[in-house]
Amino acid sequence: MEKSNFVDQIRVFCRSGHGGAGIKHFLRDKFTAKGGPDGGDGGRGAHIILRGNRNLWTLLHLRYHKNVLAEDGESGGHNKCTGRSGKDIILEVPLGTVALDEETGEKEAEILEDGQEIIWLPGGRGGLGNHNFATPTNQAPEHAQPGLPGVEGWKILELKVLADVGLVGFPNAGKSTLLSVVTAAKPKIANYAFTTITPNLGIVAYRDGRSFCIADLPGIIEGAAEGKGLGHRFLRHIERNPVLLFLIPADSDDHKKEFEILLNELKQYNEELLHKEMLIAISKSDMLDDELKQAISAEMPEDIPHYFISSVAQKGLTELKDALWKALNKKDDDKGATP
Repeated sequence: MEKSNFVDQIRVFCRSGHGGAGIKHFLRDKFTAKGGPDGGDGGRGAHIILRGNRNLWTLLHLRYHKNVLAEDGESGGHNKCTGRSGKDIILEVPLGTVALDEETGEKEAEILEDGQEIIWLPGGRGGLGNHNFATPTNQAPEHAQPGLPGVEGWKILELKVLADVGLVGFPNAGKSTLLSVVTAAKPKIANYAFTTITPNLGIVAYRDGRSFCIADLPGIIEGAAEGKGLGHRFLRHIERNPVLLFLIPADSDDHKKEFEILLNELKQYNEELLHKEMLIAISKSDMLDDELKQAISAEMPEDIPHYFISSVAQKGLTELKDALWKALNKKDDDKGATP
């Protein structure tokens, strides 16, 4: 996993720039023997800024940036000259990136739009020069302010893939095959468990030039929330998907139990996932006759719609795409409905 090109979490030490010090200085030249205070202010320390870039889909380019140290501001000068501010550091990250403090776990920033910029770690303010402290009763102040320190600490950048639909299922449920059929994505497909070890994204072309994004997530097994299989490392990506599509293969020994196991793993990871729109697709259904389909339908929960599909035979895919599009736009339809 360390050598994979898909990097969705990095740990980095960050320090924004310290503010430059203001200086104490008095005007002295051949025309002025005892001029007033003219010590300039210090420059601002450099910010560390996060910027969204839709052309990035992983944090790979930041993997080897173990230390991000921003430039300090310069001290002020005479004649009330302000010192130069530090040059800001801009870290470009994929959409869906969350910045966390490692020690507290507190979320400090979140990037969701292309071009969005957030000052993650602000630089320290520059100190004031002594000319700022001149008063009628203190016309020659002897003090100036030091610059304020920047912010530093170990930080975590965590990527949660932005996709409209997340595919959830056991290994070898047919998620990668479905993704390869309904999109132009080319995920690895093989006849063994855990073929998919990183999320794969694809765009589903829908009617009238419309489209939506679908994510094939690594297979979940019972106990994934406790670390079994690939563990819950990739379950974080499901948090971004408004619609979850559960894939259950037609040749499963117990379709109802398999769905309940998947649902329970999501619940153990984050109960809020259970409030998302859900659909069930019975994959590999080209091997089923009508009688078996009725038997499987009787096992499925009544409040969650289910569909029989075959990615290889390309059966039921149009109906499934219609259902996914309807589920994605359900909230918009509800808002537009008249009471």
